[in-house]
Amino acid sequence: MFYDLQGDTDMTPIVGMLFSAVKENSQRLQYITNDMSHEEVDYKGPNDKFNSTAQLINHIMFVDLNWIFRIKGKPLPASFKKQFGPMIDENNRLPMIKGKSIDTLMDDYKEVLNMLKDTCTLLTDDDLALVVTFGHCNEKKATIRWGLWHMADHNRYHQAHINQLRKWYKE
Repeated sequence: MFYDLQGDTDMTPIVGMLFSAVKENSQRLQYITNDMSHEEVDYKGPNDKFNSTAQLINHIMFVDLNWIFRIKGKPLPASFKKQFGPMIDENNRLPMIKGKSIDTLMDDYKEVLNMLKDTCTLLTDDDLALVVTFGHCNEKKATIRWGLWHMADHNRYHQAHINQLRKWYKE
């Protein structure tokens, strides 16, 4: 396998590089979760104390969807909020997700990645400097450049949690 951060030909160079980082991490997520059973996808670690793989993947998708619509300058549609949200539940935890297969979760995530790709084809490198708000109450500010980087970093961060869950599950 050959690794590079070359973006798609219909993206500007820096936008393409950042999109490529998100895309590569999504491919890695697909790889590390490829053969998970329903039971393993729903497994919450020793004593059910942690977020399950299903919760983590759903969380990654919801964060990415929020960033896609921030980049577009539009609010997240209610249909996506209902399907993938909320960001956190009434106990300030990731919402419970149970009974979804890894194939369903990853198919949904591929759709989110396709939406990001379509959004990135409309961006220029100059657009990356535009500032958007984010956070539970839109109390934070970041550039679109940082947002794209964050999507890649956030995905990879939770992959470490999924790898730990897999290790515990096999023990």
